[in-house]
Amino acid sequence: MDITIEKLHDTDAENLYKFELENRIFFEEMVPSRGDDYYNFETFKERNKALLDEQAQGLSYFYLIKNKDGSIVGRMNLVDIENGLGHIGYRVGKAYTGKGIANRALKLLLETIRNKQGIKEVSAKTTTNNMASQKVLEKNGFKYMAASDEEFLMNGQKVKFVYYLLTN
Repeated sequence: MDITIEKLHDTDAENLYKFELENRIFFEEMVPSRGDDYYNFETFKERNKALLDEQAQGLSYFYLIKNKDGSIVGRMNLVDIENGLGHIGYRVGKAYTGKGIANRALKLLLETIRNKQGIKEVSAKTTTNNMASQKVLEKNGFKYMAASDEEFLMNGQKVKFVYYLLTN
């Protein structure tokens, strides 16, 4: 599947909301819930505007992964950029998993930010049960750093956060 990554725009709010709503249960199997408020459209629009404001300030960048038809198939964030370090997160919709989309999108994002914004390192975290995400990170040159000491219960399963780092 051909994909592109595009910076988040205010015109994306409705389609992004639908994408998040359609994939809520799937996403919450792998990452902690964003809470019920997140799925109220008015609240979602306010949060989306806050993300756009943060992006305009150059503190974070929010990208949508789109297929050739322009439909949202996932999203990627590079946040809290400070002192040459940014933190990455991503999610791909359930219907699009297992197709190499996260791997290709992360590669595109890393090419986009390489040698820009003074970013020298990119960190990532995932959960111990999200093996697919760990593989995507490792395929893109991220090195395993550590697992958190604390376990937490997610969907009846004990998990920990796992931390990765990419150094340019």
